[in-house]
Amino acid sequence: MQELLANQELLWLLTVVYDLGLAILLYRFFGKYGLYTAVVLGIVLGNLQGGKVSELTLFGYSFTASMGAILYSGIYFATDVLNEKFGREEANRAVMLGFVANVAVMITLLISIQFRPSDITGSALEVHNAISTLAGYSPIFVIGSLTAYLISQTFDVWFFHKIRSYTGESKLWLRNNLSTITSQLLDTMIYQFTWVMAGMDIKTAFLIAVTKYIFKVFIAGVDTIFIYWVRKW
Repeated sequence: MQELLANQELLWLLTVVYDLGLAILLYRFFGKYGLYTAVVLGIVLGNLQGGKVSELTLFGYSFTASMGAILYSGIYFATDVLNEKFGREEANRAVMLGFVANVAVMITLLISIQFRPSDITGSALEVHNAISTLAGYSPIFVIGSLTAYLISQTFDVWFFHKIRSYTGESKLWLRNNLSTITSQLLDTMIYQFTWVMAGMDIKTAFLIAVTKYIFKVFIAGVDTIFIYWVRKW
């Protein structure tokens, strides 16, 4: 097990499968409400772990990957299934639920750190400091992330539905991939612009954006296998 966890590239792939698998299980047992849950979990956990950055080596090249980018895969899967099976309105409802849930989590964390930690238990201060780190994450990144999410997801739902209006029930792979990789590009550009506004030089922000986008396109391809699997449920 330790050797498995030490292989960061394999761990990354397994995490993608886990995230998509969780969305599938939620859909299998709870229908469209499970997909709502997958979207909420994806945006909340993705933003909480957006600052968790790791280095991966593929084909001799080193890539910087964010944990948040992995957890976004379930969001696109869930909204595409909702769009395909239940219509555009249901997909948009899930997007807004995710947005509201994430805002609520951030506000709740901010309220939490206003309470002074107790001296009774030694772990109280550690927990307080950990929550403070998450809640105190630069407001510009939180705003940038939420803006990128709302714009890109709304576009994804619209574009998926638009392509479906031309293709009908055929070519699911086309609307799934085209809508996802286009909206992921939009999401990446908006969020990396946030880093530039925060002081990162444009060249570094661009290189990180390219890396993130490559991984997102790969995830979109994996996503296609799963969406065909659940299509007839």
